[in-house]
Amino acid sequence: MCGQDRIPGMNLQHLNEPQQAAVKTVNQPCLVLAGAGSGKTRVITQKIAWLIRQEGYLASHIRAVTFTNKAAREMKQRATELLSKTESKGLRISTFHTLGLNILQQEYQHLGYRKGFSILDAKDAEACITELQYKDSPETELIKKTQYQISNWKNEFITPEQALQQAEDALQQHHAKIYLAYQQQLQACNSVDFDDLIMLPVLLFRQQQEILNKWQDKIHYLLIDEYQDTNTSQYELIKLLCQMRRKMTVVGDDDQSIYAWRGAKPENIHRLQQDFPDLKVVKLEQNYRSTGRILKVANQLIANNPHLFDKKLWSASGPGEFIRILPCKNDQDEAQKVVIDIIGKHFQTSEPYKNFAILYRGNHQSRLYEKMLREHSVPYQITGGTAFFERNEIKDLTAYLRIIANPEDDRALLRIINTPRREIGTTTIRQLGEYAGWRHSPLSNVLHEAGLEQKLSRKGWYSLQRFRDWLDEKRRQAEQMDAMSLARQLVKELDYEDWLLNTSNSQKQAAARMENVEELISWIGNLQKQQDEPSLHKLVSQLTLMSILENSDDKQSDSVQLSTFHAAKGLEFPYVYLVGFEEDSIPHFQCQDEQGVEEERRLAYVGITRAEKALTISYAQTRQKYGEIIQCEASRFIAEMPADELEGAEHCSEKLTPEQKKTQGIDRLASLKQMLNG
Repeated sequence: MCGQDRIPGMNLQHLNEPQQAAVKTVNQPCLVLAGAGSGKTRVITQKIAWLIRQEGYLASHIRAVTFTNKAAREMKQRATELLSKTESKGLRISTFHTLGLNILQQEYQHLGYRKGFSILDAKDAEACITELQYKDSPETELIKKTQYQISNWKNEFITPEQALQQAEDALQQHHAKIYLAYQQQLQACNSVDFDDLIMLPVLLFRQQQEILNKWQDKIHYLLIDEYQDTNTSQYELIKLLCQMRRKMTVVGDDDQSIYAWRGAKPENIHRLQQDFPDLKVVKLEQNYRSTGRILKVANQLIANNPHLFDKKLWSASGPGEFIRILPCKNDQDEAQKVVIDIIGKHFQTSEPYKNFAILYRGNHQSRLYEKMLREHSVPYQITGGTAFFERNEIKDLTAYLRIIANPEDDRALLRIINTPRREIGTTTIRQLGEYAGWRHSPLSNVLHEAGLEQKLSRKGWYSLQRFRDWLDEKRRQAEQMDAMSLARQLVKELDYEDWLLNTSNSQKQAAARMENVEELISWIGNLQKQQDEPSLHKLVSQLTLMSILENSDDKQSDSVQLSTFHAAKGLEFPYVYLVGFEEDSIPHFQCQDEQGVEEERRLAYVGITRAEKALTISYAQTRQKYGEIIQCEASRFIAEMPADELEGAEHCSEKLTPEQKKTQGIDRLASLKQMLNG
């Protein structure tokens, strides 16, 4: 029965040969090395259907795990579409942490916990560590370092006792002592943190064989998605669950392992082969996404990393366009060139804006592109970062302008009524809301009613009256001055810069937030110049519309996509721009050892393989950082790409040493300048 390709309701002819082999491999552990764009989700969902229909597995005995709720939902939807309602009954597809939670919810008493245990989020965990470590003088950076170290130990499956034994210096010993006290505190409070959802089930399975046997009987076949992102604790959980039957399929790509900073271990692929000697390896190398040239560039770049299993992506869709290298004079020039290029292609080829993506190494790099896109009235969306209009400082100032322009905007009033603080407490705000509800009137309107005084304390009443009088004065001023001047005056009167200093984690963060405020004010000035008859009402309407467009959840909205390389993993776009492709950015200046550079190379590989039709890689000759102009150099990864597939700049065919790059830097920059002038 297992050898048949076609049975009623189960047809694998639409899969290529390696995909079919991956689906049909059931009686031994299977590793599917799925290159970018090679159809891994299709393989997993088809295999679930094959196990149920062809191999006779009950859906309730199959478990598939991945890393995000979104991926789990998509996989569950696609799998159930292949099956009848009866066939899919009891099928569980979830994240690793949901699986861990399921185990803890059934076995908590064996770990000394009580029913109804709590799960601490990152903020709660930080508060607990703060209380244990720095009661007298909390230092945010030290607390975060301790929290990160504890999380890392849990991901590495290292207990507090082991951490104490392995501590190499006084700081690690101190962290280990806090780790021990932290775990004791969690147990006393009947609580676990996010990392415990994986570590505690592994501890339980290692200590109590009968509990492990129970869960091995529940899960007859295990499928793991994005296997290259597993950490040590997750690998141990997989190994224990599959120890008895050895029935599992793991799908991953070691070339897309880009999460070492949060514990991912690409070497888990090596461990899998050691722990399961009968492992069958299937390579999915046909790419259904990108052109031949894009894949050739990706293949040659990633070939510089060591591999246990070699694979080479290929495409049947033809060579496609050359990969364009775009040298730029400075960061402003780079943003302008990229945005103008997108606008040009949009109008020349009628390509919708949603087909364009700008990808960068760090979230901070989005700012220039957001600014340039707004100046050219191009809609955009941000993935994996905070959009400009979603930043608190921008929402605050925008809310002030909204409530001045429209006294009936209750949402705006509630946002700014105590920001910055003006001694209006939550009780006063609640009573104001109740009175407004009783009067069926907007909050601003009832501020002028005498009846409100009867509902409030004397202090609350006077605080609200001061706020009301101040708002009335601002509305009078708005009739006499332009919106840009009004915004500047608001920031000054509110001592908003001091407010940012008091509410930010550091002076550096406060300064960056204040720069955002200044940028918004400047942008308001630009909007005024574009209006024939500028008014606060019109300007606020434009601000609101831009905010809605920027933050729309509609995936079909026609917007340029902005994303970090990390957040873009799993996504694809016809036209991709990899920007800021410079030394110290990618590879990042903090990742200069051998392992770090290898991970950064994988990150560049992920960025390249997001592109379907065309790829542009840009870098700046100079860049402004912390108020200083610094010289920049093109990333060494460009020199590792095949020169015959690149156009737009000169490239070295061999990899340069740091010493060579340093001595050649000045000549290279001069050459780029001459080329740009040409």
